[in-house]
Amino acid sequence: MENIIGKKIFITGGAGFIGSTLIGKLIEDNEIVAFDNLDRNTLQSQSFSNHKNLTLIEGNVLDADHLIKSAKGAELFIHAAAIAGIDNTVKSPVRTMTVNMLGTANALQAAQEAGKVERFLEFSTSEVFGSRAYRVEEVDSTTTGAVGEARWTYAVSKLAGEHLTHAYHREFELPTVTVRPFNVYGPGQLGEGAISIMMRKALRNEDIYIFGDGAQIRAWCYVDDMVDALMRALCMPKAIGESFNIGNARAITTIFGLAETICRVLNSKSKIVFKDALSADIELRIPKVDKARELIDFEAKVDLEEGLIKTAEWIAANEAEFTEMPDIFLNKK
Repeated sequence: MENIIGKKIFITGGAGFIGSTLIGKLIEDNEIVAFDNLDRNTLQSQSFSNHKNLTLIEGNVLDADHLIKSAKGAELFIHAAAIAGIDNTVKSPVRTMTVNMLGTANALQAAQEAGKVERFLEFSTSEVFGSRAYRVEEVDSTTTGAVGEARWTYAVSKLAGEHLTHAYHREFELPTVTVRPFNVYGPGQLGEGAISIMMRKALRNEDIYIFGDGAQIRAWCYVDDMVDALMRALCMPKAIGESFNIGNARAITTIFGLAETICRVLNSKSKIVFKDALSADIELRIPKVDKARELIDFEAKVDLEEGLIKTAEWIAANEAEFTEMPDIFLNKK
């Protein structure tokens, strides 16, 4: 894999979980502009938040003029901004659809007008495969749930963005690549994601809630593996015009099994409490990642238990409300 050096890189959602982690890999050798509305600002807690190579622009992807102006001259354009998370989707389906669809349309226009974009990297989602997705491949049919079920507004909005991204590649030869993340977690994740929420509860010995019967099956991808895939998608020629499933097909467990593992790893006294499902749910979501292996030489490396420990270490070290750290961290330097 080639190193990415001397590029002007524009990242929507650059202050978010994955965006800020990616910036950490690129900041030393590139000029980076992070464009974000700062609803969730993971970037501010990063060691490189004031780096000389980083410019942070507060903005909204729905403001097309501001986005186009801010992206001028970008050579690599990464579109990570989106409304995500089941709570946000169910509470604000209109905002979810609008930001994800129109925001992606605006980002593609901004990339087209930037002048010399060598790669446009767009984030889709594993949810485009619907409620049951076992070892799904990129060429498998995408599916969405019933109209009117709020859960599916997120998947539909991301799928529309993915289709538009491919259209820009076909019609305007914009060098695009799409990634479909499968349940990414790790240090820096704020207020979203099952692992992040469960760990915060476990560190406080509070009840952990499972919505539904807990039999839902997921494959969990550690954020460093995700970023490795993004780096490859940004520089490898075979990625252009393609979509990739990005996940760890080895790190598989039910939601109930995940909660049990977190409690065991953290030696937590939390009780696992079952509640009625909030909305339609994904019963099964496991990727087949052969295409990413073949075209961009990507393979996830971090297994679930290792990733959980690293994530818990970050939460305990970075959040002031955890005054008593679990025993597994006491000897860490």
